[in-house]
Amino acid sequence: MIKACVIGYPIKHSRSPLIHNHWLRELGIHGSYERREVPPNALEDFLTHLPVEGLVGCNVTLPHKETACRYIAHLDDRARLTGSINTVYLRQGETWATSTDGEGFAENILWRMPGYRFGGNTATVLGAGGSSRAIIDELLRRGMRQIFLANRTMEKAEAIAGVFGRDVVPLPLSDLDTCFPETNLLVNTTSAGIANDARLHVPFARLHKGAIVADVNYVPLITPFLCDAQACGYPVVTGLGMLLHQAVTGFSLWFGQRPKVTEDLHTMIARDINPGYQP
Repeated sequence: MIKACVIGYPIKHSRSPLIHNHWLRELGIHGSYERREVPPNALEDFLTHLPVEGLVGCNVTLPHKETACRYIAHLDDRARLTGSINTVYLRQGETWATSTDGEGFAENILWRMPGYRFGGNTATVLGAGGSSRAIIDELLRRGMRQIFLANRTMEKAEAIAGVFGRDVVPLPLSDLDTCFPETNLLVNTTSAGIANDARLHVPFARLHKGAIVADVNYVPLITPFLCDAQACGYPVVTGLGMLLHQAVTGFSLWFGQRPKVTEDLHTMIARDINPGYQP
């Protein structure tokens, strides 16, 4: 049996086992995917012993995405550039790692907004954490002309802009008025409005009328940020599709087949989050 897992601390909230075990059944693969709770003080031991644990790899979630980079033998260019990983796999008995968060985000946009073109357009990303770095990296790879990075702490935004170059422009969250008229993709990577965090006050009236608004959060399925965008008439893309699409590459690396993200899978996970969900 081929075995993989997801590690984090805590980990009981992860819906990755629902996704991967669905694909294993669908594709008829004799394998398993489970949760493993790994506290920070056990992370190095877990990753360095992964080749002898009987696992072909693992997903990495909070709070380990950045720290885990220290304990992987080989990081690909995405992992090195973003300083974060979410997928670990084995090659010839050694650990390799990548980040598929950016790819998952971009593929979700194309899934929900067919025909959207990243090339030549302008995005504004709210928040300067690991998810924002992965998304910025992917958007630039796909030809995004310019990305405004807005954050409460300017030092963090400036540090990320320093990594990616002049196509990424840092600015404080209070200055969104200046970039919104030319923004046609607005992305929230902060937890604002989630778990009692202060809600973002976004000047949607200034946002480009043809813009798409996306959130990386998926609990609740429609976040307060997306509710505000919908109330102003903007099409929205939820974070659940990003979770599904970021899982595809890891599954193919571990189990040897590339699965498909379907509406049935989306509905299954959505109903696990909200039993009353109707597609």
